[in-house]
This record gives sequence, C-alpha cells and structure tokens, in this order.
Amino acid sequence: MKFLDQAKVYIRSGDGGAGCVSFRREKYIEFGGPDGGDGGRGGDVIVECVDGLNTLIDYRYRQHFKAGVGVHGMGRNRSGADGPDKILSVPVGTQIFAEDNETLLADLTAIGQRMILAKGGNGGFGNAHFKGPVNQSPRHANPGLEGRDAWIWLRLKLIADIGLIGLPNAGKSTLLASMSRAKPKIADYPFTTLHPNLGVVGPPDRKAGREFVMADIPGLIAGAADGAGLGHRFLGHVERCAALLHLIDATQDDVLEAYRTIRAELAAYDDGLAAKTELIALTKTDALVPAQVEQLSAALAAEVNTAADIKAQTPPKIMAISAVSGDGLQMLFDALAIHIDGQMDAASQTAEGDEGAENSEANDAHQEQGGWHPLQEQ
Repeated sequence: MKFLDQAKVYIRSGDGGAGCVSFRREKYIEFGGPDGGDGGRGGDVIVECVDGLNTLIDYRYRQHFKAGVGVHGMGRNRSGADGPDKILSVPVGTQIFAEDNETLLADLTAIGQRMILAKGGNGGFGNAHFKGPVNQSPRHANPGLEGRDAWIWLRLKLIADIGLIGLPNAGKSTLLASMSRAKPKIADYPFTTLHPNLGVVGPPDRKAGREFVMADIPGLIAGAADGAGLGHRFLGHVERCAALLHLIDATQDDVLEAYRTIRAELAAYDDGLAAKTELIALTKTDALVPAQVEQLSAALAAEVNTAADIKAQTPPKIMAISAVSGDGLQMLFDALAIHIDGQMDAASQTAEGDEGAENSEANDAHQEQGGWHPLQEQ
C-alpha cells in the first residue's frame, strides 16, 4: 500500500427534502383538510477516526464526497426519510484543515473520535404544519434547505513514541528493521526511505515485555528548509513523538557537522520540535575499532554539551550502537523505554494535579455557599 499523508477533498452535505402540499379527500369521510408531510433532513458529512489505517491513500483517487438528500414529504401526513450520512474514515493522527490549509478544524488523535464537518439541510414543512384557526386550508409548503459544501485538507501526522531523525544513510531504516518487524527498504544509496515507516519495537532478545512505537522518516540534508532533498515535508510526523532519536553515522568524515546540520534544520522547521528531548546514537560502530568510537563519542559529547549549555538543558547521553551486529541495542532500548515511561508518569501526574485543582476549587465554592465543613464541629 502506498503512503499518502496529505489530500484535498470536496465535501457536500445533503439537501433537505421539500414539504408536501396535500389535502385529504375521501368518499364518505366527513372531515378532510391539509395532510402534507414534512421533508426529510439531508445527510451530514462526518469524519471518523478508525483503526487499521495508516495512510490517506483512499483519498487520492476519489476526492468528492456527498451525503444523501432528504426525501420529500408526502400526503397522508407522511414525512420524508432523512438522507444517509457520508462518513470519511481516517487514520489516527489526522488533522482537518480548511481550504486555506492553515485553519485547523479538527485533530483526531484517538480511535472512535468523530466530527461533523458539514450538517445536512433541514427538511421543509408540509402544509399540514401551517394549519390554524385562521388559515384552515393552507396551500403552501416550505422547500428544504440546501446542504453545505467546502474543500478541506486532510493531513496525517503519525503518532509514535520515538521519532528517528538523521542524515540520509545514517542507519535509521536498518535500526527500525532490527528492533521491530517492520520491513523498510534498505540500500546503500541516499534517500532509500521515501515515506515514513512505523514499527512496534520490543526487547532485543524478542522476549515479552515493554513495547513502543518508533517512526522512521526520510533523511534530512542541509538546506531542507529551502526545499533541498525531500525538504521538511515529513518532519510533521515526529512532532507528536515523546522524544527524538538522532542517529549519526560514525563512519562519515565529519560527525560534528552532521549533528549541526540536523539541529539547524529542526530549528528552521519549528522551535518546539528543536526543543524536544533528544537521544543521540552513533551508528555503524561495528566498522570502527573501540578507540575510534570512544574518540568520536567524546568529541560529539563536547559539541552536545556546548549546545546544551547555551539552551540551559541537560545534555543527552551519547550511545554507540550497531544495528547489524546488535551491539548496544539493549542499552538503547532501555534508555528509550525509561524515557517514555517517565513522560507517561509526568503526564499522569499533571492530569491528577489538574483534577485535584478542580476539586479544590469546587470545595472552596461549596464552603463560600455555606456548606458543611469538618472543622465546624470542632
């Protein structure tokens, strides 16, 4: 299945059915009168987040989606049926933007989330609705209201725990393939990865235990902010990640320049992304002797510490790994798992703190209203 992370589609909700003008005339029936029914309501256009999808490829070959129209009202006070809704199924992490591609309409981050993008038109009233003591035989009815239409953008941002970043051929796809069951394309030329890949990472020993999702995006090069290479198009897929894993090829000529290049491109894309927690790993260390690995790690640590001092952040630990031989993968897995668990604990404490603050405010409000308090009986 091809990967598509952005699509522009046209949506239109259904028109409402018209009301009916009808009168009851039956032989041997003493009382007649208006009996025109109301029209049915037009269908809505709904977007729903479903499981089992990881691409927007379904919206590449079909861009127009229209809900059903409401059925007209009929005689004998029969109302028209409502038009069927049109549901757009999208993967988790899909954002809905208006036609300007800037105004965010919805951000679907959980399975089962849904939102009405365009409501259907109301059905018109039949002439039975207008009957009264003054006008006992109305001969008019309302037409149904028209539906709404719009062009919208669907933009997918993958939801993963760890995002892999680095220059082309830094070993991102090889690492993902060795730590998960994903099968990304691997070759010895740049830009082998042309679209993001997801993999569920488990312990290197393949035993049951902690698992998390890792995202691999195409490599960045200098000038990506200006459109060089594949540009910044895929960096949005790591915006939701808990942390970034920066892979640096230990066999290249200038390790420090590789680090500076990626950091500059992250800052050019978004300050928030550049401020994310970063873990750094030297890859392909099986091609070097231990002394060379230690020398490169020390030089890179000095560069990272200097950058951290400028930003007043805790410098990340430099890890040396080899996805081919498996050296250092257990250490890397443990470091990633510890960080993800720490992020989850922090988020849980924040949620509990917010709930406690709300309860405290509610208790204070209750006391101000003269409510019972335990200290009142002492």
